[in-house]
Parts: sequence; structure tokens; C-alpha cells
Amino acid sequence: MKATLSRRQRVALSGLGLVVFFGGWEAAVRTGLLPSGMVPAPSSLWQAWLDEVHSGFWQQAILDSLSHYALGLLFGSVLGALIGLLCGMVPVLDAFLAGVVHLLRPVPGLAWVPFAILWFGLNTSGATFVIAISVFWINFYAAYAAVRSVDPELYELASAFGHGSFLGRLFKVVLPASAPGVMAGLRTGLGQGWMSVVAAELFGVPGIGARMMQASSLLATDVVVVYMLTMALLYAVTDFLFGFVRLRVLRWQA
Repeated sequence: MKATLSRRQRVALSGLGLVVFFGGWEAAVRTGLLPSGMVPAPSSLWQAWLDEVHSGFWQQAILDSLSHYALGLLFGSVLGALIGLLCGMVPVLDAFLAGVVHLLRPVPGLAWVPFAILWFGLNTSGATFVIAISVFWINFYAAYAAVRSVDPELYELASAFGHGSFLGRLFKVVLPASAPGVMAGLRTGLGQGWMSVVAAELFGVPGIGARMMQASSLLATDVVVVYMLTMALLYAVTDFLFGFVRLRVLRWQA
């Protein structure tokens, strides 16, 4: 029988794992196992962060990244989930878009950066576009798969109670039944959006990614790591807040 851990034990072990990770990292740098010029010691990160905060770079980078992250996440998530739901419900539309989906899906978000520059210029709109593209496909496939997995008998039951129309099936069957899958896609998109921020800011749009590129060009690896940890923290916060939204949307499952 597989042993189970309580929530407190999991939190304690998770904290211990972080202590071991950062402790081993610090020891590796101090003993010369890792070159200090290429890899910063964790003990140096606090001062690097304070310098960024006192100069105002850290706060401004977060605000800049949040602006196009939020817009890209909104557009990519809404459009991806909406089109995924429609393709899952309407076989004709699914067949019509199948070729386009298979053509564009393998193209990574980074490949759209040149077009973002040409179409939108070096501004927030271009970064928003790249992030939206990256988030779109996650939500599209999550919504599509969720709709396709709906029990066909539910449609028959809805029709028997007078909800056989498209809107009736959408609101009485598809949305409630596919909500867990759609919410899973939205949650995955939160992380993908932050992963796309660096790619979206490679061409000079202000933000966390741009600040990381500036620091790396100066070999300020401690500053680079500070912003890496900042992105991890921001993802943790957004994921935590999304958990409350998910609980509210899916409260009927209880």
C-alpha cells in the first residue's frame, strides 16, 4: 500500500527540499565546484535584489511585464477556449479548421516575434501578441478535449427537457460538463504566459525579460537570477489567486 503524506508533512518536505537545493548551490559556488563568475551564490541575491528595488528597476519591470502578460493571457485564453468549445461542438467547423490547426500548432511563439515587430512595432502590443499566441493553443486543446469527452447521453437528456438547441446544449450541457477541463487549460496557460514573457520581450519591449537580457549582456548573473526568481514568485501568486477562482467556478462539484 502506497504511503500517504499529510498536508503539513508535504509542506515541511517541500521546504526542506528548497533548503537542500539552495544550500547545495551555495556550497558548490563557495567550494569552486561552480564558477562564481558564471553562477551567482544564493547569498549574493539579496543584495542584488535590494539594488534593483532601490533603483526602481524591479518595480518598473514587474509593472511593464504585467501589462502585456495580463492582456496576452486574456486574449489568448478567451479566444483559445471559445474556438476550442465551438470546434468541439460543431463538427463542420472542426473539419473546416483542422488543416489550419495542424499547420499553425507546431509553430512556437518565439517564431512569431519577427511578425510581432513588423505588425505592431517595439511596444506592448507586440509582446501581448506573442504571449497570446503561446497561451491560445493550450486553451484551445484543453477546451476541445473537454467538449469531446462529454457523455453523448447528456445531449439526449438535454433534448428531452427542451434544451436541444445549440445554445441550450452549450449552456446546459457543454459548459458545465467541460468546465473542469477548461479550467485546467486556463491554469496551465498561466504558467505558459510567464514562460512566454521572456520571448515576448527579446526584441526590446520593457519588462522582466528585457531586464534579464540587459543584465546578462553585462554578465550580472545575480540580477538575472533575481528576475528568474521574480517570475517564479509572480507565477506562484497568480496560480494561488486562480485557485480561488477555480473553486468558485467549480463549487457545484462539491
